[in-house]
Amino acid sequence: MRYGIVTETYPPEINGVALTVQGLEQGLRERGHAVELVRPRQADETDDPAGSLLVRGAALPRYPGLKFGLPATRTLRKRWQLTRPDAIYVATEGPLGWSALRAARQLGIPAATGFHTRFDDYMRDYGAPWLQGVALRWMRRFHNSAQATLVPTRELQAFLEGAGFDNVVRLARAVDTQLFDPVRRDRGLRAQWGVGEDGVAAIYVGRIAAEKNLALAVRAFRALQLQRPDARFAWVGDGPAREQLQRENPDFIFCGVHRGEDLARHFASGDMFVFSSHSETFGNVTLEALASGVPTVAFDYGAAREFLRDGVHGAAIRDGDDAGFVDAVARIGCDDALRNAMRGACRDAVGTLRPAQVAEDFDHILQALARDGGQHVAATAA
Repeated sequence: MRYGIVTETYPPEINGVALTVQGLEQGLRERGHAVELVRPRQADETDDPAGSLLVRGAALPRYPGLKFGLPATRTLRKRWQLTRPDAIYVATEGPLGWSALRAARQLGIPAATGFHTRFDDYMRDYGAPWLQGVALRWMRRFHNSAQATLVPTRELQAFLEGAGFDNVVRLARAVDTQLFDPVRRDRGLRAQWGVGEDGVAAIYVGRIAAEKNLALAVRAFRALQLQRPDARFAWVGDGPAREQLQRENPDFIFCGVHRGEDLARHFASGDMFVFSSHSETFGNVTLEALASGVPTVAFDYGAAREFLRDGVHGAAIRDGDDAGFVDAVARIGCDDALRNAMRGACRDAVGTLRPAQVAEDFDHILQALARDGGQHVAATAA
């Protein structure tokens, strides 16, 4: 089969969408399919990499390291007329994504979209809650232009179906348990953080930005620190809120952006993953923390609802219960025996997840689209 994947973010950009799209692309290639990746040209790129079509992009406001693709309907239509894909997957709702759906519709190419980001929730986090309804209607119009909308959880599937989204299909996520593994725990790295083997290292991994509800993570850690003055908080990532956070909390350790084995080493060297975000569509980092054997405190939705059992792998907090979140971080952080018992259970929670299975399910969805336009795609792919 010949597939097209259209995305406005891709590694080396670091975010959940970029890494998920890369995993889906690689999975299809490993299954023997021809895949053309369409994305904005990144810094210092001149020639199109093999199997890719690079288009014009512009910097994303507040995130200068990321780009969105400019409209490219004519370019895509010409390309796909010459080399027609059997089906396409559109991962992002920016101008490039809209262009891809428009070109596919004009050529009669079946399309699936990926629902990766709750932009409606972002409106609330950036101080404009009155725009949540507008954002949801905009996303519904985009996704209903395709023959299927792929989502990672049953919870999100039910929400979107109730909000008028058509043909919502669950495609489960997985985590690379060979990469993210407790054996990568690094005493030397912990020493750099000022944490010995008997110390407590809280860790946050992700974008350092307003939508991640970081003030609650800080508040929770300070509550822990009152009882465990030796506790340290390591932050892995970058973003527009880092400078202020670092200025206001000079005792925090800011590790910067890490990838691959180095990221896995940072994860495994933590004692507790503090993830206060309430705007995640899924939260790949939750799976990576669990695979690394790190007890996790997160709100009970997305990946946490699917895989994190409260009291077994950490704490799954009812959304909106900030006091419960703070209490869980302090309680688990102070209980060395409890955290040690949780470490093995965390690993077991995600031990059966296989990226190869996700690639197979994704392949079957696209094949169904190519065969009959998605009329008979199952509502759940895994």
